[in-house]
Amino acid sequence: GLMQAYAEGFELLKESQFDFDLGELSKLWNRGSVIRSWLLELSERMFEEDPELEGLRGYVQDSGEGRWTVEEGVRLAVPLPVITAALFARFRSRRENTFSDRVLAALRNQFGGHAVVKERRAGGH
Repeated sequence: GLMQAYAEGFELLKESQFDFDLGELSKLWNRGSVIRSWLLELSERMFEEDPELEGLRGYVQDSGEGRWTVEEGVRLAVPLPVITAALFARFRSRRENTFSDRVLAALRNQFGGHAVVKERRAGGH
């Protein structure tokens, strides 16, 4: 859950109008704020090695601990919304142009005329 929150926060900063040095922000947060953590040390190192993370694909594996944890939460009726959301974000990272996203886009277009992006079909049809 914490890794997912860091990832989302870094993406928000990356997409902003400002040219943040994410490695420097990692260092600053780890040494001068309440969110100090080993994960920020790792973030600092990762941004030093590849500031744009261009050498990676956003495909996130899972090793089973998250699945086990969510299954135990269900078994014990313990709500785990953050861990569950993080696990499902990993699953989501492995898919592109999913059927569910196409259904969602089509439904929004049907009920409210929201814009859709049409897929170009082979043969120009």
